[in-house]
Amino acid sequence: MARQVDFYHLTRDPVEKLVPVLAEKTLGGGQRLLLVSANDEQVQQLSAALWDAGPGSFLAHNFSGCEAEKNQPILVSSDCRPGNGAKFVLLADGIWRDEALQFDRTFYLFSGQEISAARDAWRALSARENVTPRYWKQDNGRWLEGP
Repeated sequence: MARQVDFYHLTRDPVEKLVPVLAEKTLGGGQRLLLVSANDEQVQQLSAALWDAGPGSFLAHNFSGCEAEKNQPILVSSDCRPGNGAKFVLLADGIWRDEALQFDRTFYLFSGQEISAARDAWRALSARENVTPRYWKQDNGRWLEGP
């Protein structure tokens, strides 16, 4: 089965602004999401961003290890264990994990500080037959697929 990996190069907006957008689109498509970050401070910021996804809205979620993790539409974790049955994973901390390839689709967010690691991941994934990497960049507030 082919896996899709979307590389999101954060050049303008912080990760906390993009995560709710991708999460909402994932849920709107009928999928569950595993949100991964090894950074505890970032996890708290992402949780707050999901609760305040927009005027009068929130994106329900909980943390890995909670009693009802299998029922969570969005599960926040420090690793790629899909305790909620998610087929989509979002790597929010700029760290590539090969475990993400167990998912149908991966969103890999990285900033300029992680660009070298992102390039290494791109090269490695491009060499695989069953992986389709795509690169997304910001252009005046919009996300465009690019070279």
